[in-house]
Amino acid sequence: MTTKPVVIVVGADKGGVGKTTVSRTLLDYFSANNIPTRAFDTESPRGTLMRFHPDITEIVDMTTTADQMKIFDTLNAASPSVTVIDVRAGLLSPALASLRDIGFLDAAKSGQITFAVFHILGPSIASLDEIAQTANFMQGAKYFLVKNFINDTQFFQWDQATYNSYFHRIKDATELTIPKLNEMAYEQVEVSSVPFLKFVANKGVHDEAANYSFVLRGYVRHWLANVWSEFDRIKLTDLVGSGKSVTRGGEK
Repeated sequence: MTTKPVVIVVGADKGGVGKTTVSRTLLDYFSANNIPTRAFDTESPRGTLMRFHPDITEIVDMTTTADQMKIFDTLNAASPSVTVIDVRAGLLSPALASLRDIGFLDAAKSGQITFAVFHILGPSIASLDEIAQTANFMQGAKYFLVKNFINDTQFFQWDQATYNSYFHRIKDATELTIPKLNEMAYEQVEVSSVPFLKFVANKGVHDEAANYSFVLRGYVRHWLANVWSEFDRIKLTDLVGSGKSVTRGGEK
């Protein structure tokens, strides 16, 4: 049985909201659940996602036809069942518009492709205006609104009533929360340039033994477990059609 391709777009119209961090947790999650995944990093020419997951990531310019073909013409041919696209800051709406223009959104609507959008919200009210724009493209897609506290300790500047008024405009949106990660731990992972999973396992870029701080590894392990429990809650593996319970690698 062939499973239909799954495309997950991670993005925001605003920069600095930590969307690449969310993409990295997704890649680790699929890896731990033994779901083959490939990634495209649209932060051309120098991609952050590429730095952490070089084996499965390709840098593309999503505004060019050639690179759109690289992503979407290979969906059925690619052996990985999941494609994660990390859309660079400011390009979420234009990226969705180009997906509409090439007929991708129609294909998702008709059930040929499973399409999900992880919309990363920053703390400012401007993020809520983005929801209204993005909502236009969301028929046929699974829409996840991600409150991301990863690199921002302050509380969101909007009150619940304002948020609800935006949120309820969108049928079937699902909320999830990415908790804050200890700053020193986050920085140490940045410096080591390895996936969160490898950092927790005390491994370097080429799986060699590393010497990361026991304490900081503990913080990352605990944080990653919390992020993954959010992914479990929204039944992320069901998207991929592996509704079976999966044995996770990397969890001790």
